[in-house]
Amino acid sequence: MNVPENLKYTKDHEWVKIEGDEATVGITDFAQGELGDIVYVEVETLDETLEAEDVFGTVEAVKTVSDLFMPLSGTIVAFNEQLEDAPETVNEDAYGSGWMIKIKLSNPAEVENLLDAEAYTSLVTG
Repeated sequence: MNVPENLKYTKDHEWVKIEGDEATVGITDFAQGELGDIVYVEVETLDETLEAEDVFGTVEAVKTVSDLFMPLSGTIVAFNEQLEDAPETVNEDAYGSGWMIKIKLSNPAEVENLLDAEAYTSLVTG
C-alpha cells in the first residue's frame, strides 16, 4: 500500500496535497484498491463552495458507487477532465494523474483536522 508522506488524508480515504491556499484532492491507493476497476468519476460541483465533509461527487467502480467527500471547506476550482475519458487513471496513478479536484480553501486552519501518513496507515491497517 502506497501512502506518500508529503500528503494529508481523511478518514474517508481521500488524499490532499496543500499548495498555499489551494488543495488537490483524490482518493487513496487503498481506496482505489478496495473499489476495484473504476469506470466513472462524476463531479458536478465545479465552481461551487462546499463545507468540509459535504459530498462533491461520486466514483463508480464495477462493484459499487461511492460518494466523494470534501476534505476541507472551499470552492472547487478545477476538475480533472482527463478522468471523463480515462477513469481508470485513478487505479493506475491515484496520487498523480488520477487527481480529481482542486479546491480554493476558505478555512486553511481545517488542514489541522486531516490525518498524516502515519495516522492514515494506522486507520487502514487497524
